[in-house]
Amino acid sequence: MRHPLIELAEKSYLKPKPPLFHIGDTVDVHTRIVEGDKERIQVFNGVVLARRGCGVNEKFTVRRIVANEGVERTFMVHSPNVVKLEIKRRGKVRRAKLYFLRDRVGKKRKLRELRVHKPAAASKKNKLAVAAV
Repeated sequence: MRHPLIELAEKSYLKPKPPLFHIGDTVDVHTRIVEGDKERIQVFNGVVLARRGCGVNEKFTVRRIVANEGVERTFMVHSPNVVKLEIKRRGKVRRAKLYFLRDRVGKKRKLRELRVHKPAAASKKNKLAVAAV
């Protein structure tokens, strides 16, 4: 349990709409990079291995393979440097931490895709049913 005064102080630093993503998702993390007086956006894409912390201290780890070498990077969810987070694929997993993917190579590294049905199609059917009545 967190102290209410700490939560009150941290409230102003929280993002109003933090990105919704889960462990196992393949994501593109758009990060603001400052080099001298220039600023640019860098995209880091990979699989979300873990989430930990709460409030301002909430972090997530993303892993990708570059030149047959695994690269992991940890981002703060509420950081102003994390500009955008795009979900490319949903992964079907049964673990909270996917550290076992570090040892996997090739096709074994791939996670099953979670198929999500879109609720918009169901709402169209309901509108047609209501219009027919």
